[in-house]
Amino acid sequence: MQTTQKPTIVLFILLFITSLTPYAALHAQEDKFVVVLDAGHGGHDSGNIGNGHSEKNIALKVTLEVGKELEKNPNIKVIYTRKTDVFVELHERANIANKADADLFVSIHCNAHSSQASGTETFVLGEKNTGRNFEVAKRENEVIFKEENYEDHYEGFNPSSPESSIAIGIEQEVYVEQSIVLARKIEDNFINKAKRKSRGLKQASLLVIRNTYMPSVLVEVGFLTNNSEGKYLNTKAGQLKMANAINVAILDYKKELDQNVGSHILQVNAETMTEEKEEPRIIEGVIFKVQISASSRALETKSYNFKGLSNISREKSGDIYKYYSGETSDYNEVKQLQNKAKLAGYSGAFVVAFKDGKKIDISEALKSATN
Repeated sequence: MQTTQKPTIVLFILLFITSLTPYAALHAQEDKFVVVLDAGHGGHDSGNIGNGHSEKNIALKVTLEVGKELEKNPNIKVIYTRKTDVFVELHERANIANKADADLFVSIHCNAHSSQASGTETFVLGEKNTGRNFEVAKRENEVIFKEENYEDHYEGFNPSSPESSIAIGIEQEVYVEQSIVLARKIEDNFINKAKRKSRGLKQASLLVIRNTYMPSVLVEVGFLTNNSEGKYLNTKAGQLKMANAINVAILDYKKELDQNVGSHILQVNAETMTEEKEEPRIIEGVIFKVQISASSRALETKSYNFKGLSNISREKSGDIYKYYSGETSDYNEVKQLQNKAKLAGYSGAFVVAFKDGKKIDISEALKSATN
């Protein structure tokens, strides 16, 4: 009896492992965490020249120092949009990150103002363009006028138009939550490690991170127009301090991500060949889905458009389409679907809940189970 079962068991194990190749290979090879570092401006685009200090040069020096430290980690791959004093178009910076299937995009700049304003700021994409945030977005976005044929790449975008700025926040909406986590770590490190003044985390519609399909931030390491801050940022010591704060934030972000979505998620037990599942946690009257992306484009809800994920649904909200994977009243099941989406490459996937066709907070959905 045992001799006839063994070939069958071995064949089953081999078939099972083969079916897991996309996931097993991903983790067995320990694919590196890809960080794209973007030094703002460059070439004929000098950025601001506050107090005679060159933004393009300081941004590049800080960026290279961040990359130098990150490259010491064998599990991290660093890609630069530029390593020398060259001009790179904004849309191409995003293309570099997307083609690399990057896990993070970090754009580094220096600030400017007509006053003696000082302090660091880290921006994530958003529609909150009131007051000075819009002025920052306008200044950074006006770089497109230095590009040839910019009309072809930015579809009539006007940096001076609040309406245009609001529209560009759409594509990256699904990654904003993760971007905020990184941005907060960066600003906290500027305060605690670099001992610098922080102006906080901000949201603005910035073209350089419009089409990056991963968590993305734009870091303003300080104001060159401020007499003392400009002088500080123009020193090697100042650049190293700011670079270290950013580097440590990225490493902390990766560590936190690894703890939540590490290679330990997929465990193949060759002896039992079963995946441990939690008991169902059914929430009556509530439907859970996993939001995997948001876009201004109406894509067919086919598996091949969404990295092989199944049961895709689409919902239009204003001018954007939100895409979901799965549909269940079992909260434990939807958490497994979320992990599956992350393993497929949607690192920003998150669970949403609906009741009577309307979106509700997850906490409200879970609370209803005890009422």
